[in-house]
Amino acid sequence: MRARPERGVRVEVHSVRRREWPDEDKLRVVRESLQPGAVVQAVADRNGVSTGQIYTWRKEILAAAVSGFMPVAVVPEAPRVEGPRPAREGVVEAPGVIEIGFASGVTVRASGRVDMVVLRGVLAELGGR
Repeated sequence: MRARPERGVRVEVHSVRRREWPDEDKLRVVRESLQPGAVVQAVADRNGVSTGQIYTWRKEILAAAVSGFMPVAVVPEAPRVEGPRPAREGVVEAPGVIEIGFASGVTVRASGRVDMVVLRGVLAELGGR
């Protein structure tokens, strides 16, 4: 068969914009996909998004959640010889520094004599924030 010359070919070009998803909607869709028994394809169909996009959002949210952790380094101490116990229970007389950095930017440093009861109370208060 041959094409008739009187029939031309018509080509239409439309611009396609990517859909912008607010963070709240992304989080809602990801939470829905993580519910027990949820099928990602069904969640994607209900929300008009591809399954690949849901998995990408999951990775982004996980990366953001993990970025709040702080690195920890453990430095070995020189062996200590046990001496007499301090007069007060819970007070450490040995020299040294305890430094604790929280994700919020707060840093707690304790050196010299450390009253463990007071330090536990301070850390408990800061941990609740």
